[in-house]
Amino acid sequence: MGTPYPMPIDPSKTRIGFIGIGVMGAAMASRLISAGYNLSFYARNPSNPNSLSLQSKGATLSPSISALSQSSNILFTMVGHPSDVRSLYLDGPHSIISSLNPNSVTVDTTSSHPDLARQIFSAARQRSSWSVDAPVSGGDIGARDGKLAIFAAGDRDVVEWLQPLFSVMGKATYMGGAGCGQSCKIANQITIGGNLVGISEGLVFAKRVGLDLEKFVEAVREGAAGSKAMELFAGRMIGRDFRPGGYAEYQVKDLGMGVDVVEGGDDESCVVLPGAAICKQIFQSMVANGDGKLGGQGVITVIERINGM
Repeated sequence: MGTPYPMPIDPSKTRIGFIGIGVMGAAMASRLISAGYNLSFYARNPSNPNSLSLQSKGATLSPSISALSQSSNILFTMVGHPSDVRSLYLDGPHSIISSLNPNSVTVDTTSSHPDLARQIFSAARQRSSWSVDAPVSGGDIGARDGKLAIFAAGDRDVVEWLQPLFSVMGKATYMGGAGCGQSCKIANQITIGGNLVGISEGLVFAKRVGLDLEKFVEAVREGAAGSKAMELFAGRMIGRDFRPGGYAEYQVKDLGMGVDVVEGGDDESCVVLPGAAICKQIFQSMVANGDGKLGGQGVITVIERINGM
């Protein structure tokens, strides 16, 4: 069947599956189709716009998760929460792991928990298959343009084998054994969360003191305050474009996993992260305000509310 690991990946032979065709997943799947790969997918709602769009591009709708697992050499997942990942991969006789063929490979691009990634890796190996945790960063624009940062972990040789697919979606960096990709994503979210709050506060302050916001961003972008986050999100904040590349509620989830590691760690692994804890509270306020389905750049609305704006 097709090209299971370690046979070379071949667009004409390798069968790719995809589960999770939201904003990010649909864009990633579309890039693989455009690169000439044979792609099938599963959708809980087959008539949703992303499902119809993928089918119009040549993708095949699979009737079930187990059927997709059985027919795929490589199966990508991009869902919402660790609980979704666990349900897909491990729960019940029709789960992904229960349906895998030998030497097939799963790639979970969801932002999930490192411990769960290790459990999935172990379960896959018991089925003579492989699992890679490869969460991504770059939002909807990065997914659309094939410029995602991909934090890949698991067996090094398997990650190298996947490079033809990763290169279609962005740049993959091998982070280490199973779970290290998820740990990297948590660290990434700690970093971007602080950036988004800092940009928001800078813009709110600049507006309050009467600065032109576009000129402010242009003035500081080439200095030490400039960042990729500023390039991607400052203009959206100014233009009130809060369409999601990733939901704000997912930022709460990701920061929460970082804080949970701190709270549950032993003396050797404990790290004090006061900034992450504060950022989590700020993004939680955004969710409490009813804005959890907005993009993370919408966190500026929390800072504005605090200041009566």
